[in-house]
Amino acid sequence: MKIGQKESVRRSPARKTQGARASAARVPLSRERIVAEALVQIDRDGLEGFSTRKLGEALGVQAMSLYHHFPSKAHVLDAVVEFVVGQVEFLAETEPVEKRLRTTMRSYRQVALRYPGLFPLFAVHRMNMAAGIEFVDRAVRMFNDACPDDLERAARVFRVAGYYLNGACLDEAMGYGRGPSAQNPAPNDWVAQEHPAVVSAGRWFAPTEHEKTFEFGLDMLMQSLGFPPEVPTRRAATSSPGAATRAKKPARKSPAAE
Repeated sequence: MKIGQKESVRRSPARKTQGARASAARVPLSRERIVAEALVQIDRDGLEGFSTRKLGEALGVQAMSLYHHFPSKAHVLDAVVEFVVGQVEFLAETEPVEKRLRTTMRSYRQVALRYPGLFPLFAVHRMNMAAGIEFVDRAVRMFNDACPDDLERAARVFRVAGYYLNGACLDEAMGYGRGPSAQNPAPNDWVAQEHPAVVSAGRWFAPTEHEKTFEFGLDMLMQSLGFPPEVPTRRAATSSPGAATRAKKPARKSPAAE
């Protein structure tokens, strides 16, 4: 190298990583930052790939530093679920109960599609934290308002609605076609010949049909509470967020922005 000549140095991936960590470390660690980054990690790697080690690396700290805010990985996941459940929309109790029910159930679906990697945990997580108990209480009160003279029926329809929502959202968020199986797919011609009912129904199982199927099930639930089916023009206006979800995943809310 000639004297005075500047050496061209490329930053190695390791140096880039160290730089990113140093930059992240300059931002004070908080519960909100941890939850926000945990959501990013879960979205990218799934629940099975989520770890406090990788979470700490992304935040520019050692994994042990996270324990100043959360006692364990399980507590981090509790906080993530608590943040996400707070995004389910509830209308004011002055609104008609039918509108409140439809809005909340549609919002629940939107949250599932917004965080598909988290939803398998969200669907079965015990809602025993403050935000979770408030969520369940508000939901139960809506069904009580729909069946004021029969609280047992209100409770049972609430449970059925939960079965429906979680089943539908798991299918849409995770995708039945991506479910676990060690078997090679059966030949299409054999399925068509031996099980034509599967083939004939298959056209309505496609992701493009999810919106109609969800609304069909929602109407069935509402009819069980004595409400009529929603008219098509009104449904088209109120279900448009679902169509937008299929085209483009909604932007996530950051815990730090709450």
